[in-house]
Amino acid sequence: MKMHTTRHTQTRGLSPVHLIPLSFLAAVLAGTLLLLLPVSTAPGQHTDPLTALFTATTSVCVTGLVVVDTYLHWSLFGKIVILFLIQLGGLGIITVLSTLMLLLGRKFTLSDRTLLSETFNLSTRSGLLQFLSKVVAGTFLMEGIGAALYCVRFIPRFGAARGIWYAVFHAISAFCNAGIDILGPDSLCAWASDGYFLCVTMALIVAGGLGFVVWFDLTDSLSSLLHRKDVLRRGKRRLSEHTRLVLRSTAALIVFGALFIYLAERENPDTIGRMPVAQALLNSVFQSVTFRTAGFASVPQQSLTDVSCLVGYIWMFIGGSPVGTAGGVKTVTMFIVIWNAFCYIAHRRSTAIFRRRISETMIRKAAAIVVVSLLFSLAFSALLAAVSGAPLRDALYEIFSALATVGLSRGLTPTLGAASRLIVILSMYLGRIGPISMALFFANVRTGNQGTEYAEGRFYVG
Repeated sequence: MKMHTTRHTQTRGLSPVHLIPLSFLAAVLAGTLLLLLPVSTAPGQHTDPLTALFTATTSVCVTGLVVVDTYLHWSLFGKIVILFLIQLGGLGIITVLSTLMLLLGRKFTLSDRTLLSETFNLSTRSGLLQFLSKVVAGTFLMEGIGAALYCVRFIPRFGAARGIWYAVFHAISAFCNAGIDILGPDSLCAWASDGYFLCVTMALIVAGGLGFVVWFDLTDSLSSLLHRKDVLRRGKRRLSEHTRLVLRSTAALIVFGALFIYLAERENPDTIGRMPVAQALLNSVFQSVTFRTAGFASVPQQSLTDVSCLVGYIWMFIGGSPVGTAGGVKTVTMFIVIWNAFCYIAHRRSTAIFRRRISETMIRKAAAIVVVSLLFSLAFSALLAAVSGAPLRDALYEIFSALATVGLSRGLTPTLGAASRLIVILSMYLGRIGPISMALFFANVRTGNQGTEYAEGRFYVG
């Protein structure tokens, strides 16, 4: 962000670096108050302030960890509040407020545009309002398609009214990568044999996790294909290097994750060991997809082997792709860090992909995000294990899940005491705003004449 825009936003009190985290905090507090209303709780249930705070946080941060059964504890009004918070958190509070401004015809100031560009982590404000409109319209379109596809399963089972409600709820939850369901106490385990249902869910999860920039690049490319004869060659050429990297890294993570999980779980009777091969493979793919910030589970997570848990830590940490609804450090960020190491080992003069050089600033930014996120993950895992007395494996699983806004649980979260729940709440909040805030902070650091230039020192590494 340029210096003059920074000064302009500061004249209004707070910079985007502060406004974005505070907007999420305000949404969490407002959601907590709404969930504390008696009308939000189902008859015979009681909601204490910490439960309301935990549920509001997991909804706004589109995480999915819960301390009470969503389908049982909350009334219809409470579930509507949760769904609204999920949609708000998935799109982003600044995005929703900007959309309301656009609908009301309010003029966007320079600081408004700066805040919105920082929310999307875009380097330009050109065409920003058009991008905003496409994001909101595309989100509702994808969720609408998902709801229609879900209706095929839910209406025959639950009736028209309830089936449509279930379809809408789970379409929004899946697309926003929230992982909160209202089907029962065991997430999607009862649907493990329904290939159609699992495929629809995976499609929504992946669509939300690819990122808005990739969507629009793909749709623009598809549109161009309709007007050209040389379809394949020209279509591939139109895709940006970012889109190609996201698509390849996403496909690789899904395929290799599924392979590792299948090999680790194929003899495990508590997960996929008793399933037919085709069903076992499908559930392995689903587990690989849901590991990367979705939070739905088609097999009991507490029954996973150590190998699958290790894959889970890594896949949750990586997460989805930039400028989307998923969490984690993001696929492109992790790729840049790893690829830079390979390029150094290969003695390449620069780090490049698809014949495009990755800037030194981008490499440093990616490395900072990965290192800081990893330190937070390990520190909070150790803290949770120490405070709760839980096995380190389960504490790691829960914290990696919370910080990456995944929502998968090995059954630890509902058993935690007040102090431990506060640790998870903080982890979920930092997981939603942390990578964004870090990215904004490092984007605002300018190279060049910053501070004092020192003579090169002599250090030894490796």
